[in-house]
Amino acid sequence: MSKIALSIGPIQIYWYSVIILIAIFVAASIVYYEMKKQGVTGDDFTDLFFNTVLFGIIGARIYYVLFNLSYYLENPIEMFEIWNGGLAIHGALIAGIIYVYLFCRKKKLNTLKILDMIVVGVIIGQSIGRWGNFFNQEAYGPVTTLAYLEQEMIPQFIINGMKILGEYHIPTFYYESLWNINGFIILLLVRNCKKIKNGQLTGIYLIWYSLGRFYVESLRMDSLMLKNFKMAQLVSVVLLIIGLFLLLKDKILKKDTPNLYHDINTTKIGGDDEYNTL
Repeated sequence: MSKIALSIGPIQIYWYSVIILIAIFVAASIVYYEMKKQGVTGDDFTDLFFNTVLFGIIGARIYYVLFNLSYYLENPIEMFEIWNGGLAIHGALIAGIIYVYLFCRKKKLNTLKILDMIVVGVIIGQSIGRWGNFFNQEAYGPVTTLAYLEQEMIPQFIINGMKILGEYHIPTFYYESLWNINGFIILLLVRNCKKIKNGQLTGIYLIWYSLGRFYVESLRMDSLMLKNFKMAQLVSVVLLIIGLFLLLKDKILKKDTPNLYHDINTTKIGGDDEYNTL
């Protein structure tokens, strides 16, 4: 299976890059829709989204390079060849969240409220982005049999793509992609619940994604390692704990935060209320 989607003379356009761009476009469209409902448009949206994406991509690459540092020190030019893969989602999340926090502090926006709008787009973007791994034939699981893949009702074109060096592999990218689609549906259903509070949607996202990623990572053959531990599983545990805190923070802190989509008149996104820069 070719990694190259299109060749124009000496210029080669990789499937990985195409998939990532599609993922960003879909995520941007959803985030724009969510923010428009809350009055965040124009320059604020443009600055927030595109700079978050930029920081996310840089963070994703730095994260990946750091855990393969010996290789990249010997091949420094390849640090910049992101079209060949090597974007760690957890690095993107960490860098993206840091930028969103700094942006919201500067603009006096409610960080948790903004994150709640962003995660709806992020999770579907992650689902689409995983298909870049398919075309790069990476992020796959252990060797398996054709019979097992057919029994699991894996689409035939995925089965064909998972035949690597003469052996079939479990398509972990596919499992994670489906998991994230289900997470997207859950977030869509929950986001309009009258009892949902600022930060809780982000909490649900972190919990859902972390549970799925922890399991999928147990199957992957190319995980980033920290000693004998899979780094993605360690980070997933941390994000899971943060997600639980965000989901239950009102009970933990014993205070009543505003509703995400139902206290618009009393709690402005850019107002001066006590939750403004949480």
